[in-house]
Amino acid sequence: MGLFLGLGIAGVALLACSLLLDGLFEGLFGGALGGLFGWLSLPVVAGFVSMLGFTGAIVLGTTGLGAGVATAAGALAGAVAGALTWRLSRALMREQPVPAPRGDDLLGVSGAVVTAIPADGYGEVLLRVHGQPVKFAARSAVPAPRGAEVWVEESLSPSSVRVRPVER
Repeated sequence: MGLFLGLGIAGVALLACSLLLDGLFEGLFGGALGGLFGWLSLPVVAGFVSMLGFTGAIVLGTTGLGAGVATAAGALAGAVAGALTWRLSRALMREQPVPAPRGDDLLGVSGAVVTAIPADGYGEVLLRVHGQPVKFAARSAVPAPRGAEVWVEESLSPSSVRVRPVER
């Protein structure tokens, strides 16, 4: 039973190292641990080893079936834990990139004037784009003082917009 508990503890320690060192071991071995479509990644191997050890110790300690059956049960539980770890890591890695905002995405967005906008020049506005505050150069047909609320009428370039003050 001590061997099984040692495997379980070693698997948990290996999992903690893989989380704390974030891919350092995979880089040291030249990507060899990431082979077979990620089945040999360090978190998958750690999940397998820890479940093999702990399940083997439980089966060996609670039944009188022997080390062979405990090893088989542990290997089965380890394979399930490894597969679930692999699926979870694949799902987490499958993030969708957020596209860069285009001019059409800015139309109708409200914001606030940061630097006053003169009638014949540029000022600055702060707009929320995909939930993030972004500062744009801004033109307006009428002067807009600092702090005024504005709406985007047109995108002039990737970094400048034409705005109009909000009338309430």
